[in-house]
Amino acid sequence: MLKLTERLGPIGADQAADSLTLSFEMRTRGRFKATTDAGREVGVFLDRGPVLRDGEGLRAEGGEVLRVRAAVEPVITARIEAGLALARLCYHLGNRHVQLALGGGDAGTGWVRFPPDHVLEALAERLGARLERHEAPFDPEPGAYAQAGEGHHHHHHGQAHGHAH
Repeated sequence: MLKLTERLGPIGADQAADSLTLSFEMRTRGRFKATTDAGREVGVFLDRGPVLRDGEGLRAEGGEVLRVRAAVEPVITARIEAGLALARLCYHLGNRHVQLALGGGDAGTGWVRFPPDHVLEALAERLGARLERHEAPFDPEPGAYAQAGEGHHHHHHGQAHGHAH
């Protein structure tokens, strides 16, 4: 079994010998066993905390490099007018401490993507969003603390629940 122990940050697909496609939930773990896209068994042994990002490289003890890919999974994409409406949607969903992926659209719209949840879906619709229930890679925002702390150690107030840091 290949033992993956080092995070490399974002890498190109051409820099990796293999890839590891994982759900968002799996990418939140520091230690687990999995099978690469080429069918090889791997053990992941990383520090707890930072979520594995889509496109991130992992190095094995022997030096081999693998690239993490976000798996396609059920998601809700809420599309809404850019500006105040989008800000309001992000604010209210963010107050629910849910992981969110954000993106821009064409013609002055934006979108917010989150895991299926009937309460969040109803909230998004009440705020004027059009919902699309589909399957797509889910790679939510890492959060301001994670972005500000690249390469640094920050205290996260011991919060173990699922919102972004």
